[in-house]
Parts: sequence; C-alpha cells; structure tokens
Amino acid sequence: MRTCRHPAIRAVNGALALALAFASFGVASAEDTAEQPVAAVDLLPQGQEVSGTVIELAGWVVAARDSEGFPFAVIDKAAAQILVFDGDGRLRGAAPGLFGSAIGDHSAPGIAGLALREIPGRDRTTPAGRFVGGFGPSVDAGRVLWVDYDSAVSMHPTATGVPAERRAERLATPTPDDNRITHGCINVAPEFYEGIIRPTFERGGVFYILPDAAPIAETFPDFAESRAATQRNGGGGARPARQ
Repeated sequence: MRTCRHPAIRAVNGALALALAFASFGVASAEDTAEQPVAAVDLLPQGQEVSGTVIELAGWVVAARDSEGFPFAVIDKAAAQILVFDGDGRLRGAAPGLFGSAIGDHSAPGIAGLALREIPGRDRTTPAGRFVGGFGPSVDAGRVLWVDYDSAVSMHPTATGVPAERRAERLATPTPDDNRITHGCINVAPEFYEGIIRPTFERGGVFYILPDAAPIAETFPDFAESRAATQRNGGGGARPARQ
C-alpha cells in the first residue's frame, strides 16, 4: 500500500481541515488540524480525481458531526471510489471498489431474503443513502461488515469464487467502467479490507453512498440544505447543519 501523495486525496484532506476549522464547540482549530499527520493509504489509480461532491459531503459530515463520532466512508458508485475516515474525520484511505451490476439507488423489496442466484439482474443494485453499519453474523459467509443489514448489502474483500467475473482484475483497471459486477455488495482489495476497512469499522460506522441517478437532495437532504445555504451566503467554509 502507498501512503497518499495523490493530488485529489490532498484536496480531500484540505477540505476536511477547513471543515474541522469551522466546526463548532472548539473541537478543532485550523492550527490543530494542520498539525495532524497525514498517512492515508491511497490505492486509487494514478490520475483519477475525487469529485467535488465527495469532498463537500465528507467536509459536511465532519462539520455537522453527522457520523456522531463514528468512523465513516463516502462511497462514489459512479467513480467506483471508497474514501474511509476515522471518527475525528481524518482520512484513513482511499481505494477503488466493485458495486452492484445494475444501475439504481434503491433495493428491491424482499431482496434480503433471496439467494444470490435468485436475484434478478435488474435488482442487483447497491443502494444509495446514509447507512449505519457494523460487523455481524451472516448465514453463509461468517462475520461480515454489514453496510445495510435490511437490504443485505455488505462490504467484503474480493473473492475468486467465479473466475469468469475477473473481480480482482476489474479493481486494478484505471477506470470505473468495469466496476459494476456484484449482486449489490461492495468489494474492495483484500489488503485494503484488512489494513483499513476492518480496523476502522471494528466497532461500527456510517456509510454515505452517493446515488447513480437520484438527486443529492433526495439522498442527503441535510447535506443539500447546508450546501444551498452556504452558496446563498456566498461561501465562507463548511458549517454545522445539525447538532
């Protein structure tokens, strides 16, 4: 694993430093944030950028205390990127991911009760939204990291169970064009899972999954309201949206 030197990852760190500096109750100052070491693991393909929406959402989560002190991940399905942060909002790592083969932001009713082979192709979606998850038992895979237990969406390392799916190869390609292959779960490289995901979310966390097509205002209404208010006020940095 390489520590972060990626320009886009530095942009994320800069945005979160600003969010921490503007957070209320004196939790952190700009000076405190500047002193925090940056040792994030960066597995994103060289030259791949992190979207402005991801950076803004991550900054808002920190400033608004939306994860309530728990670690969190901002997940961009369109770019096939997963950014992981600790409970203080410091970036732990960024890596590509694999997602549901079907484009869509909602889970089909009753999908959690179906075997993988029974899930129709059109319903193999990774839902968008804010999810509180954590490790727990599963029927067929032991202890897994549930992102959304109700729709049976978990995050796990890539496996070689179906060689024709070439999941490891898909993760390694420089574009997100071939990263839609799963039944809805989220796959990451084994080294990222063991080195970053497992220790960060050992006691649970919050997962923010950006939508494929649904409006941001529908998926993250508090974030959208805060962003709109900031724009109306002419910027000025991130501000808490709720306490």
